[in-house]
Amino acid sequence: MMKNLCVAHRGYSGKAPENTLAAVRMALALPFVRWMEIDVQLSKDGVPVVIHDFSLDRTTNGHGKVKHMDWEHIRRLDAGSWKGRAFRGEKVPSLDEVLTLASGKLRLNIELKTTGDMYPGLERAVMDLISAKGMQGEVVLTSFDAAVLQRIKELDPRFRTGLIYDSRQGDPAQKVHELNCSFLSISSARLNPKLAGLLAERGIQIMAWTVNKAKEMRRLADMHSDIMICTNRPDVWGDTFLKI
Repeated sequence: MMKNLCVAHRGYSGKAPENTLAAVRMALALPFVRWMEIDVQLSKDGVPVVIHDFSLDRTTNGHGKVKHMDWEHIRRLDAGSWKGRAFRGEKVPSLDEVLTLASGKLRLNIELKTTGDMYPGLERAVMDLISAKGMQGEVVLTSFDAAVLQRIKELDPRFRTGLIYDSRQGDPAQKVHELNCSFLSISSARLNPKLAGLLAERGIQIMAWTVNKAKEMRRLADMHSDIMICTNRPDVWGDTFLKI
């Protein structure tokens, strides 16, 4: 079996509505899914919620910005019908709910969805939840925003951090080093054998996103066995790497 680990992107989002408990459960049902990537923001009243967009409009029947809504309002929304009738009534989960489901079963790449001062206190709220459940060793906290990663290390340097990198310019290996990160989440199109080898030599865990086709999965596997493959379609990963 190939070593390239399977990461379920926003849960099993190819089949279930992304970032919902249904997507989490479907990912957990596949024994080869070792990691899951989710996105976290704060409600108006400071509850960490699992949702990707800054707006509620695309993935729920609600409207407006996540940061303007209290948790009680968000949790009543339908976050499943857009994906299909079978998921009608699926809710936006809290981070607490997802952590409870995942604890001891798989590792989590938790992206802190913020920019600038959009969510003061997001880092501490997320870290407090993780610490309360004793899950520090089961997560990596990732962000595009260097200031977020720096704040995490200031609050508790024991937490693993990861840079999300999408630029065609610059040196991601150098940036990861500067930020004291041990994880790089990078667009699959940005990866090449030289960069993958350099990162692996430095002990940086590499996750490539978002890869849904078998051909691209094989390309990454041929490039380096340490590249984690983040996909909406864990079933395609299974068909590609678990064949005898």
